[in-house]
Order: sequence, then structure tokens, then C-alpha cells
Amino acid sequence: MGVKTVKRLAADILKVGESRIWIDPQRLEEVENAVTRADVRRLIKSGIIKKRPASTPSRGRFRARSSRRGPGSKKGAKGARISVTWVEKVRAQRRLLKELRSSKVISSKVYRRLYLMVKGGAFASKRALMNYVLSLKERGEAV
Repeated sequence: MGVKTVKRLAADILKVGESRIWIDPQRLEEVENAVTRADVRRLIKSGIIKKRPASTPSRGRFRARSSRRGPGSKKGAKGARISVTWVEKVRAQRRLLKELRSSKVISSKVYRRLYLMVKGGAFASKRALMNYVLSLKERGEAV
């Protein structure tokens, strides 16, 4: 049997990878004469074939992770960095205001006042803006 085959069988018997199998280079003739798994087990018992110690874990994955940005390089608060959601919210509210103005639910003066309130972040959502408009209508200020 070839040395490669013996190495594969030894790896299977010792339950390790082939790269962790060490074969004594002075005793290669005995290794090549092995024919069965039993012969390979005998070579392991006699110390001709040994299991190498496990290598330390690679730091490659750790290095890949450590290239992430830490808190020291971030500029602004979390809310300031997540401005995309604010932009979407404001655009939706401005569209609603334009619809209300075009359908004569609110006057141009009320539109302008509400537009500035939206810009200032006075409303959490379109629903909050609509509730405010309804409260203005009840008080008689909306039209």
C-alpha cells in the first residue's frame, strides 16, 4: 500500500485530518508494507505513525472582523446618522399636506404653518399630522 493511502487510513482511524498525520521518515518501508487497517493500527501503536497536535486557530477571521469601524470614528448621534427614515417621513407628510391643500381641506396659510411644523419634526407620522389637522377643523381654524 502507498504512503498516501496509509496516511488516509491513519487519519480515518485517529479521527483527524490528513495534514495532522506524521509518519517516521526512517521507517517508510514498514509503512509501505502495511496492507490492512489492522497493520496501520499496529504502526500507530508502535509510534511509527503519530497524530500531530492541533494548530492554533487562524487569526484571519478575527482580522477581517477587526477592520470594522469602532464608535470613535462615528460622527453624530445615532438619530443624526439615521436620517434616511426622517427624510422618508417628512416627504410623506409634505405629500399629504399638498393633497390637503389641493382638495381645499386646508388653506394656503395653514399649509405654510403646517409645512414649517413638519420641517421642525412636530409630527411623528402622517397619522399624527392628520389628527392635528382634524383638531384644527374642529376648532374652526383649518379652512
